[in-house]
Parts: sequence; structure tokens; C-alpha cells
Amino acid sequence: MRHRKEHKMATNEKEKMEVVYDIKEHIGIITAFPTGWNKELNIVAWNEGVPKFDIRDWDADHEHMSRGVTLHGAEMKKMVEMVKDREF
Repeated sequence: MRHRKEHKMATNEKEKMEVVYDIKEHIGIITAFPTGWNKELNIVAWNEGVPKFDIRDWDADHEHMSRGVTLHGAEMKKMVEMVKDREF
């Protein structure tokens, strides 16, 4: 699944910034919400940058998203190491 979208995000009322994203790989859905939105783990290139692990809520068509968290590979590896032996 690859999505390349261009969106304008308001950084303030006077200025709009174009944000381009390309979902390089859909890893999985963390939570499916009754609204049709999903919290997902994907690998996303933002503004044609280096692809990063990305956790955020998306609508079904990947047109709209919530704020999220992006992690470089080393950061994701560290996070996995930090939680791998924890009991949930």
C-alpha cells in the first residue's frame, strides 16, 4: 500500500505549509475505532525526506490524519528494546 498525498497544513492563520507524505509501507493497525479511523504503524516519508516509523490515527482513505509520532530506525529499535521484556 503506497499513498502519496499533498496537503496544506495551517501552521498559523496567516501561513499555510504544504505537507507531502508517502506511505512506503503499511505495517499494521494498532487499534480500529468505530468511527472508521485506525491507529496505525507505517513507514512514511514526510516532505520527501528519509522514511521513518510513524504512529498516528488515519481515516480509511489515508486522506486525513491526527498528530502522531515519528521515529528513526534507531529510535524504534531502542523503544522495542525498552518494552520487549515488560509484562502488559
